[in-house]
Amino acid sequence: MDSALGQQTLRKVSRHIIPFIFVLYIIAFLDRVNLGYAALTMNKELGLSSAVFGLISGIFFLGYFIFEVPSNILMHRIGARVWIARIMISWGIVVIVTAWVSNATHLYILRFLLGVAEAGFFPGIILYITYWFPAKQQARAFAFFMTALAASNIIGAPVSTWILGFNALGLHGWRWLFILEGSPAILFGIITLIFMTDRPEKAHWLSSEEKKWLIAELESEQKAKPQVKQLSKLQVFVNPRVWHLSAIYLTLVVGLYGIGFWLPQIVKAFSKTGSNQMVGFITMIPYVVGGISMVLVARHSDKTGERRYHTAIPPLIGAAALIGAGMTTNPYVSVAMLSIATAGIYSFFGSFWSLPPMFLAEEAAAVGIAVINSIGNLGGFVGPYALGALKGATGSMTSGLYFLSGSLIATTLLVLAIRKEHVSVSQN
Repeated sequence: MDSALGQQTLRKVSRHIIPFIFVLYIIAFLDRVNLGYAALTMNKELGLSSAVFGLISGIFFLGYFIFEVPSNILMHRIGARVWIARIMISWGIVVIVTAWVSNATHLYILRFLLGVAEAGFFPGIILYITYWFPAKQQARAFAFFMTALAASNIIGAPVSTWILGFNALGLHGWRWLFILEGSPAILFGIITLIFMTDRPEKAHWLSSEEKKWLIAELESEQKAKPQVKQLSKLQVFVNPRVWHLSAIYLTLVVGLYGIGFWLPQIVKAFSKTGSNQMVGFITMIPYVVGGISMVLVARHSDKTGERRYHTAIPPLIGAAALIGAGMTTNPYVSVAMLSIATAGIYSFFGSFWSLPPMFLAEEAAAVGIAVINSIGNLGGFVGPYALGALKGATGSMTSGLYFLSGSLIATTLLVLAIRKEHVSVSQN
């Protein structure tokens, strides 16, 4: 960035945009995966088998898949402020209602509705970032936003397992978990209506010179992609690159949520004498490593302008670590392997989400990013369900970890199939 005004503007944008959406994603992801912590006591109370729990975990993504694209199109038209607030308030209500389930059928219904309510949040925020950051800064912006994946578990692991110890007003701890962790979504949905700014031209916190510079910079990038502007919504749906990126994301998400929903129970299995609180603290470790790795890899990707290998190599490292985790019975080695696997999975995101805006612009990007995320998130159904089914069939997590490893290897191969000239950023 050769302009002092440009550097000043982007620093101000980063300070205003990133911390707020970071907090929103912490709330969103925790409400998505807190089921894994609730399972430490909920499964026994409700009589849920491993296979049933896996299906309950994954059914969220079916509702998410169906409503993802329409939600992102509406956000592009209505504006991020109103639409993101609507999403948060509605999902918060569903999470709180989950506290009163009494059987698996209730959980199936509410987890599906949670997917419907949350549909559009993540791709909406990804699209929102492209409204504010030029291409050369996007990987880092995506990564800082997505460190909320790690932060939600670093915060959520000890807090969620601590809440499990509650027993008040006739409600067991896992029920209080849903009430207490669903409430912030409603609160921050209201705050979003007040705080969030839709577009740079509406940013009262930028000077007129800063607005002009940022708008001109973003418009010049859009003009550099004239072929993209001709794409209709239907053309985006059938675009080969969109489907290629969707397949990449699906195989990665299988690993992400396979670990995300089952990690507390994996840790519990090799620390049988430990309390739920201890499980929570041990579960933090992989996410600390993952969050640090995510930022470092994204910074290097932005610095070099290279996207392909920064996207392809981390999942391969994660796959190798999951194989290692499946082969050992040593708890210390297991935690180390799961930490490396989490780092490999998380380090993929920053560089990956900088790829769609390279060939999709404005409304085409709203559709394309939503398609990639909705198809990819079907992996969130496959991963937890496969792990639960394999555990139920074999009595151990080992085969499930090997399955997740194979999916991550497929991620790497699919990324390397992208032509190099399609995934590099000019540093001029």
